[in-house]
Amino acid sequence: MTQHRVRAAVFSAGSWGTAVGKIMADAGASVIMHARREEIATAINTERRNPGYFPDTELPPAVVATTDPAVALDGADFMVLSIPAQSLRANLAAWAPHISPRTVIVSLMKGIEASSGLRASQIIAEVTGLDAERIAVLSGPNLAGEIMRGQPAAATVACPDESVAHRVQHACHTPYFRPYTSTDVIGCELGGAVKNVIALAVGIASGMGLEHNAQAMLITRGLAETNRLAVAMGAHPATLTGLAGTGDLVATCSSPLSRNRTFGTLLGRGLTVEEATAATRQTTEGVKSAEAILALAHTHGVEMPITDVISALLLEKVTLDQAAATLMQRPPKPEH
Repeated sequence: MTQHRVRAAVFSAGSWGTAVGKIMADAGASVIMHARREEIATAINTERRNPGYFPDTELPPAVVATTDPAVALDGADFMVLSIPAQSLRANLAAWAPHISPRTVIVSLMKGIEASSGLRASQIIAEVTGLDAERIAVLSGPNLAGEIMRGQPAAATVACPDESVAHRVQHACHTPYFRPYTSTDVIGCELGGAVKNVIALAVGIASGMGLEHNAQAMLITRGLAETNRLAVAMGAHPATLTGLAGTGDLVATCSSPLSRNRTFGTLLGRGLTVEEATAATRQTTEGVKSAEAILALAHTHGVEMPITDVISALLLEKVTLDQAAATLMQRPPKPEH
């Protein structure tokens, strides 16, 4: 009997989507990427490259592309979603009619919907009507550029159904990419979303000329407030000390490859939000999610001082100097 080859449909052909497409192809899957632009799909199919993000990296032969969502989803075992969190609802509504009853949806998204305060897995369930057991989340310290070069990395695959998490794990396990499994979807999604806001803060500090002590303080206290919110919403504390929590936080706050840190650095150097947006030219999830995360904190009675200050700064309610002073002049208290 011929063994079934896993088929993955990746939506869409951005930097992280392309990297995960490569991972899954290297793990043995047949991958079809949904590209919004015909020229990107053509380049992937004929030149074996994604010119919009990784023009110098050859993609495996098992990766092909299309602009037709129905073609991409035909026979898919996995639908991998890597699009901006704020556009998920509208896009998924258009794609949902093509999703097979047996397809598992894997979310790579690290944002909170501004209009509803919902996590990506909740939006997916709401739009598609799928049970939570058919929706998995992949999250961790995964800078796409490094992974495209075959640098070692790991991530957490979370799903309420452990057997589904193991299926996703198998579908993206390669010599350079090591996935672990979990059932804590809430912890993985909140770790991935809040770390973007903390990375903005670290970037701002760097842009202002503040050095390693200040940045380490923000990372550590950022983890503390992420943990408070996640646990209040039902997450397991250990998740936040793992790859989807501490791991993702450290990578995003430390690397110049991080969009959120880069955006924050521009703000710290004096650019406005509008100017930094124009300079980065890519979706920066922390900017879009900060206010929604703060609203969740208020709903659950959780104190998140860094997120509070960053949200105010993005709304231009405070200046850089006022933001720094607000954080440093808070009343002292026990660490734990």
